[in-house]
Amino acid sequence: MNRLIDVVFICSSLVFNISVSALYIATKLGEMVIVQVCGGIIISLMVPFTITLLGYVRKKAKKRTIISHAFILFYLFLELLLDYILKIPFREILAIHVPYIIVFYAALFSMIGVSFEKNKKIGSVVIVTFLILMGCLIYYLSPI
Repeated sequence: MNRLIDVVFICSSLVFNISVSALYIATKLGEMVIVQVCGGIIISLMVPFTITLLGYVRKKAKKRTIISHAFILFYLFLELLLDYILKIPFREILAIHVPYIIVFYAALFSMIGVSFEKNKKIGSVVIVTFLILMGCLIYYLSPI
């Protein structure tokens, strides 16, 4: 059971990074249907991350792992609240956008940290997808 929880966590982290990467590219290209699909996938990751959190709490995992999950779930909840429930243009409001970015990166680094804790090789794969995400963000923000 413990191994299954680790696999679900790592797969969820990979899906998250790939979905955010695709979302950045789709946004840049104006493909709003793809943006909506990627956003839905990202929000749906609340389910597997909640399951893995409960599994890690149940097996009395390190506090660092539990806190990392809290950051991830807090980010996903914040995304759901701001983008899907309140539907406010928070990315244009600096006082909201800056804390949102901080929580986003806390979630990303939490995924990397827990992945490395579970398996160093797979943690490296999560880092590669994180670097792809960063490349897609640079492309999204570039004026090209």
